[in-house]
Amino acid sequence: MSAAVEFGLDTFGDVTADADAELLSDAQTIRNVVDQAVLADEVGLAFFGVGEHHRREFAVSSPEIVLAAAAARTSRIHLGTAVTVLSSDDPVRVYERFATLDAVSNGRAEVILGRGSFTESFPLFGFELKDYEVLFEERLDLFSRLMAEKPVTWSGTTRASLSNADVFPKTQQGLRAWVGVGGSPESVVRTARYGYGLMLAIIGGPASGFRPYVDLFERSLDAAGHERRPVGVHSPGHIADTDQQAWDEAYPAVEINRNVIGRERGWPPYSRLQFQHDVGPGGAMYAGSPETVARKIADTVRMLRLDRFDLKFSNGPLSHERMLHSIELYGTKVVPLVRDMLASD
Repeated sequence: MSAAVEFGLDTFGDVTADADAELLSDAQTIRNVVDQAVLADEVGLAFFGVGEHHRREFAVSSPEIVLAAAAARTSRIHLGTAVTVLSSDDPVRVYERFATLDAVSNGRAEVILGRGSFTESFPLFGFELKDYEVLFEERLDLFSRLMAEKPVTWSGTTRASLSNADVFPKTQQGLRAWVGVGGSPESVVRTARYGYGLMLAIIGGPASGFRPYVDLFERSLDAAGHERRPVGVHSPGHIADTDQQAWDEAYPAVEINRNVIGRERGWPPYSRLQFQHDVGPGGAMYAGSPETVARKIADTVRMLRLDRFDLKFSNGPLSHERMLHSIELYGTKVVPLVRDMLASD
């Protein structure tokens, strides 16, 4: 665990509802995401991540453009993805876009690479799902070579070969990069082999269940000859003035979100009983008052020796106003409480 743990926020740009429970336009949702990033910067958070999706529930399909807009209105916060679906994108173009974002943000760009838990981008961009593994493996290999910012010679089976190809623009101090992992040991080992930071997406079950993955990551880094790399967690949550208020605000939106996805994946209908389990010690949702959420985050940071904790604050059509209040409480109350708890260890 780093002596100075970072605290960030993630959003998938969920299309949200207004005060009359009417869904906002994609355009307004995107503008609201930029406002959320501005507030995150104002309350002193370290990172703001925007996920890439290509489906109607989420408004953001081009995170880098949204992040560039946020860069123009912020000054300190790092800006990145949660995640970039590298499997269905081109590593050269991804690197060029993030190097450009790094320039306009004055060195504040980060990229979290992943295979993605949704598959809509594969048919959309002409890829076969049967190539799911090889696409990510080859593209991650190429991206890793591009990170050196030197001419690259590379060949594979999923894109054209490169011969002494140089990529522009160059960054001033390199690009910080992570791999988002959902819980596959093979993915953890691969992340360590290439020397990326490990971002664990914990969306179900207790954080303690992911301690073996952190241990595996550290052993794999040693085996690959790499120095220590950061470990982070991405988990959903919502903060309000009291536990009951946070739960009552979050549940309807979470229920809609889970049931839409659940119908596609064969999950049983989501219930308030399941929600109350998820916000408890055995669940992966960090919802409640600042004190309740701070205690749970501190426990997770200790358990997994984290360098960063990212709260996924958008969960279904929860209103923009409630998310803003959640962001404010996270930055002004939760993070100081967590720091005090960790300092007392």
